[in-house]
Amino acid sequence: METPKCTKDIFGSNVFNDAVMRERLPKNIYKAFVQARKGNQEMTPAVADVIANAMKDWAIEKGATHYCHWFQPMTGLTAEKHDAFINPTADGRTILEFGGKELIKGEPDASSFPSGGLRATFEARGYTAWDITSPAFIREIGKNITLYIPCAFCSYTGMVLDKKTPLLRSMEALSKQAVRVLKVLGNTEVKSVIATLGPEQEYFLVDRKFFEKRLDLLLAGRTLFGAPSPRGQEMEDHYFGSLNERVATYMNEVNNELWKLGVSAKTQHNEVAPAQYELAPIFSTVNVATDHNQLTMDVMQKVALRHGFVCLLHEKPFAGVNGSGKHNNWSVCTDTGVNLLEPGNTPHDNMVFLVFLCAVIRGVDKYSTMLRAAVATPGNDHRLGANEAPPAIVSIFLGDQLTDIFEQLASGKAKSSKQGSDMKVGVTTLPPLPKDTTDRNRTSPFAFTGNKFEFRMVGSSQSTAGPMFVLNTIVADVLCEMADQLEKSKNINADVQKLLQKIVKEHSRIVFNGDNYSEDWVAEAEKRGLPNIRNCVDSIKTIAQPEHVKLFGRHNVLSKVELHAREEILLENYAKTLNIEAGAMLNIGRRQILPAVMEYAGLVADSLNTISDAGGSCTTQKKLLTKMTDLIDRLNDGLENLAESIAKAKAISNVEKKADAFKDKVVPAMVEVRAASDELEALVDAEIWPLPTYAQMLYVR
Repeated sequence: METPKCTKDIFGSNVFNDAVMRERLPKNIYKAFVQARKGNQEMTPAVADVIANAMKDWAIEKGATHYCHWFQPMTGLTAEKHDAFINPTADGRTILEFGGKELIKGEPDASSFPSGGLRATFEARGYTAWDITSPAFIREIGKNITLYIPCAFCSYTGMVLDKKTPLLRSMEALSKQAVRVLKVLGNTEVKSVIATLGPEQEYFLVDRKFFEKRLDLLLAGRTLFGAPSPRGQEMEDHYFGSLNERVATYMNEVNNELWKLGVSAKTQHNEVAPAQYELAPIFSTVNVATDHNQLTMDVMQKVALRHGFVCLLHEKPFAGVNGSGKHNNWSVCTDTGVNLLEPGNTPHDNMVFLVFLCAVIRGVDKYSTMLRAAVATPGNDHRLGANEAPPAIVSIFLGDQLTDIFEQLASGKAKSSKQGSDMKVGVTTLPPLPKDTTDRNRTSPFAFTGNKFEFRMVGSSQSTAGPMFVLNTIVADVLCEMADQLEKSKNINADVQKLLQKIVKEHSRIVFNGDNYSEDWVAEAEKRGLPNIRNCVDSIKTIAQPEHVKLFGRHNVLSKVELHAREEILLENYAKTLNIEAGAMLNIGRRQILPAVMEYAGLVADSLNTISDAGGSCTTQKKLLTKMTDLIDRLNDGLENLAESIAKAKAISNVEKKADAFKDKVVPAMVEVRAASDELEALVDAEIWPLPTYAQMLYVR
């Protein structure tokens, strides 16, 4: 058995990070690269050539034969085109080359990715541009070893076609406005402010043999049919439970793969639902964290196959049990190492903290519909508000201490902070436990959790880029308002207090520390005037509203045209996703379930006739046959209605109306088909039922 390497020996071993660059690059080249990464100067061709050559040599030493520009188009996934290092020579041999030109720019086909009308089919050229803020890395996929270069992606006309570019722009906007505010507050040392992110990733594992028998999982990533298992999550025994050996072995390999890539996978545990798990990393800058999360999802899925599992990242792969989210832990830190959302021991005296806290609160309330739209996906429609995830109502949890300070600010100035204490549990051998100043609230969509905010509405399959560039931008916008006002001030302390008091009075409605799952909160939120946009289609339609166009234009994150394109892409994605799901449901219903249930009904009828001919009582058979034939008719009628609804929706050319048709007509038709089928599953002989059951998929390990 091979002796495993120490974690510290493998961590980052496949990353062209600063340590590798300092070792392999001339000092002047490395310094020039660092200045370019900070935005202080441009990357020159000469510097790029030296870096590219060193990167190539390093990659080849590790066995790489190819390089690729790795980017994040509007599919929500990643894309890559692999090119070999080899170049032919005149004498019939080859040399290995990789220059600055190849490092800096690539040319994938821009018209074949979602563009929202920004590119026509015949307009193919697009460009990938090296993102120097995210380190290159080596990936080992089977025997294929490739150098990956993180990139942004745009069209020939310069239009943004990816998720990374607006994220990078939002980071610059946030840094610019935060530095302005800090300067006004007396901190002139800070040159930049960095948004940080630690995304918790939830997922399901199912045995591959079951997955391959479920066309719905194969095509849609979720079960379109399935009666509840006799045992679900009601025993509450899976959460943080002892790891199954096969699952633990899988997790170990995932960790090692991620550690090689410099992904700081830290926490792993069983989640609430059976077959559900979580992986959480340590914080990093928001764009690197986004890259790392894309790698995490890809690695989890690839490694799962090696262990006979399939990793499901859909937000709701199984009805009736918890869905999966991606809790985005977000904060802002200075280049001098200060977390601006760290309250300290006396947060009421921490003016910088209070300013940034109130900036977040105002931004979230002012642009709550945009924040809701940032998590609007077909999968999240099944999860949000389903009693295991936050509702579609955006609100903020502050906890006892900060809520008390927040309320004090309404009177003009906060004068005190509630303090934590030691908690004694009544066992002499156990030490006193330091008690936090507030509890946590797992039902809140946007919760303050010590020194960061946890945005819990993000779906498990989503890229973190969209929600994070929205959050960065709305906070940058409020900081810009603050800076514009305070830069004119002649009495900073007094004017800051007035500003904070105004924010508290205008935005206290967004603060809610109670149970977000309760119906009482839905009614209360309506009284407060908080939006409750229950489905993703209606939410997506808010993206290009005038105030949002102005917001993203003001900070050079997205132009009006680019924002409209994203709205169209997301509506198209909804229609396409529902078309696939509905088509898969038709296929399974007609070709697997109907034949199976009719076969079983025939067996019941044969039994009835046989017993009747023998003079026996057939009460049970008659009742069962009647119930089955009624359900079969209902199922068949539902399938016919579904087919008709799909055809009508597909015939609509307008993308908004098409999405509405799938939402309003196709989805209800799918619900009816599933209801009839799931009732039949509970009646049909297990040997005849054609699909693996929930019990099998959730509990067989």
